[in-house]
Amino acid sequence: MAEQTRNGATSRGLMALEEALQRLLAQAEPVAEVEEVPTASAAGRVLARDLVAALDVPGFDNSQVDGYAVRCDDVARALAAGQALPVAQRIPAGHFGAHLAPGTVARIFTGAPLPDGADAVVMQEEVALAPAPETGADQGAALGWVRFGAVPRPGQCVRRRGEDVRAASVVLPAGTRLSAAHLGLAASIGCATLPVFRRLRVALAATGDELVQPGECPPQQLPPGAIYNSNRYFLEPLLQRLGCAVTVLGRIPDDRQATQAALAEAARTHDVIVTTGGVSVGEEDHIKPVVQAMGALDLWQIAMKPGKPFAHGWIDRERLGARGRCHLIGLPGNPVSSFVTFVLLARALLLRLAGAAVAPTLPAALPLTAHFEVTRPDKRREFLRVRRNAAGGLDLFPNQNSSVLTSMAWADGLVDKPAGGTIAHGDTVRYLPLWALLD
Repeated sequence: MAEQTRNGATSRGLMALEEALQRLLAQAEPVAEVEEVPTASAAGRVLARDLVAALDVPGFDNSQVDGYAVRCDDVARALAAGQALPVAQRIPAGHFGAHLAPGTVARIFTGAPLPDGADAVVMQEEVALAPAPETGADQGAALGWVRFGAVPRPGQCVRRRGEDVRAASVVLPAGTRLSAAHLGLAASIGCATLPVFRRLRVALAATGDELVQPGECPPQQLPPGAIYNSNRYFLEPLLQRLGCAVTVLGRIPDDRQATQAALAEAARTHDVIVTTGGVSVGEEDHIKPVVQAMGALDLWQIAMKPGKPFAHGWIDRERLGARGRCHLIGLPGNPVSSFVTFVLLARALLLRLAGAAVAPTLPAALPLTAHFEVTRPDKRREFLRVRRNAAGGLDLFPNQNSSVLTSMAWADGLVDKPAGGTIAHGDTVRYLPLWALLD
C-alpha cells in the first residue's frame, strides 16, 4: 500500500475517494437550530429528534379485505355438513360490531374492526351466496346466508393491533431525511408537525472573468474566450434537492480584493460556500490565499476521474463579527468534473451538515452487464457515464471527456471502474444509478 503523507494523500500525491469522504464527514458539525414544520411540508427535511409513537398502529384488529368475519371451527363444521352459515351483522369501516355469536358470520369491509369471537376473514370472492335453509331454527334475523369452499386458517386476512407500529417505539430516528413514505408514517401516528433542523444555507459562487450568464448576450456576440456559466444551472437544483436554501452570488472577478469581499460577505450569513473553479496555484486563482487568510483550506488531489481537484476548508466567522465557521467546498471548473465531484463528495458533507445520518461510503452499487469495452487502463479510479439499455445491460457514452456535459444529460448512472482496470463486453460492472446520488 502506498505510504500516507501528513495530508492524507498517498505517496503518489493522490487521495482515495473513501479517505476523502471520511475526512470531510469528520469535520462536519451539523446545524443546531430546530423548527417545527407541518408534516405535509416536511419532505426532504432532516428529523431533529426521535419520533416516538404514542399509540399502536393499527389500534385494533381489523380486516384486510372486503369479506366475511368468521370462526374457523364454525366454517369447518358447516363444510363437513354441507351447510350454509347465516350473516348476523354488517360491519363497515369506522364501526365496531357486536360479539360474533357461534354459528354465524359477519359481513365486514376493509379496515373495519374484527368483532370479538371472530378469528379470521374470508375474501368475498371466495364465498358464495346461498338461499335460506327450508328447515331448522328460526333465522329470520339473518342478513343472508353464505357457503364456504375451504376452511380458513386462524388470522387469515386480519391485520393485528400494533402490527405496523407499537406504542412507545421509535418510529423514525433523529437524522432521518424525510421521504414521502416517512411523512405518511408520521401522519399515521397523529403527527401534525415534525421537529426538523433548519435548512442549510448555501452560497453558490463561480469565479472567472471568462464566465458569462445565459441571457447576458447571444451566442453570436460572446467575447473572445468567454463561455456560458453552465455549472450554476445544475449545481443550484442539486443543492435544492438536498433541501438547502441557496443564494447564487454574482460572478466573482479574478481579483483578490473582490474575492475576499465576496467570500467574507457570504460567510457571515451562510453555512457553506460552494465554488467552481478558481482553486489552484495559478496567479489568477485567488480563493486559496483568501480563504487561508480567513480560516483554513486543504487542496486535495482525489484518485478519481473525472474530478481529481477538490478543496475543502472554512472561514472563521469570529473574524467577521459572527459566530462559528462557514465551510467552503471548492469544486473543479470542468462541468462533468464538478457534477461528479458534487454527487460523490460534496453531497455527503452537505447532508451531514444539515443533520442527516450519513455513512462515509458511496451508495450500494448494482451488478450489471457492460455492453461496451474499455481497453485502456487508467491510473485513477474512473466513473464512466453510462445508460441502461433495452437488453438490461449498459451502454457507454462515446466521449468521456470531463468537459462534455452532454454525457451527464444522457447518462442515468456511473460505472465505478477500479484504477488500472479494463472492461470487456459482457463483464459484470459496478453501476451507481444517478437517482441514488441526486437525492
